[in-house]
Amino acid sequence: MLEELKEQVCRANLRLAAEGLVMQTWGNVSGVDRDGGFVVIKPSGVPYDEMKPEHMVVVSLETGEVAEGDLRPSSDTPTHRVLYRALAGVGGVVHAHSLYATAWAQSRREIPCLGTTHADFCFGPIPCTRQLKPEEIAEDYEANTGKVIAERFASLDLKHTPAVLVAEHGPFAWGAGPDEAVTAAVTLEQVARLASETLRIDPSPRPIPRELQEKHFLRKHGPDAYYGQT
Repeated sequence: MLEELKEQVCRANLRLAAEGLVMQTWGNVSGVDRDGGFVVIKPSGVPYDEMKPEHMVVVSLETGEVAEGDLRPSSDTPTHRVLYRALAGVGGVVHAHSLYATAWAQSRREIPCLGTTHADFCFGPIPCTRQLKPEEIAEDYEANTGKVIAERFASLDLKHTPAVLVAEHGPFAWGAGPDEAVTAAVTLEQVARLASETLRIDPSPRPIPRELQEKHFLRKHGPDAYYGQT
């Protein structure tokens, strides 16, 4: 069942570890089969160096019930399911606890666009969610984590922003598929690191002009993009 998607999700999880975005087993990548209504995600707590495609768990996008797999799915599965239902067009989701992006999340601060590296990735700041309320933590915590992300994106353009910081928790990123989601997570970590280092040099930096943000974002992601090959 969904063997190709299992392969993709497994490779993406292994890449997440190889890119240095996770330590121990703290992180996960998933992919979605929207036609069938299933999510494929890594198993909970399995070391990355032991992970194989057959270990990936298939769950119902609607109910979260395991459709195939002998292992328990990631504890963050409810968050992934909420995001797939809320963010149309997303085909892969990543959650990690990478150093710099997590530090910004713990500070409950969005990452301002301080340079063109950021603008190549995201138009405007990397948003941060609100804090979860005590009752949201006490019941359905993982699902509510997804809901505060969806709430934050109610007024944002998903095409302009491929990642988010969950306040006091860590980053989530997404893309057209699992591998693209990992690429977004890797880029987010670099952007977060650059912003952190910029603040070391200048504690009060200004965001770059909107014209420069637009130029760099649209030349890669706009309707008349000219970066790369056709």
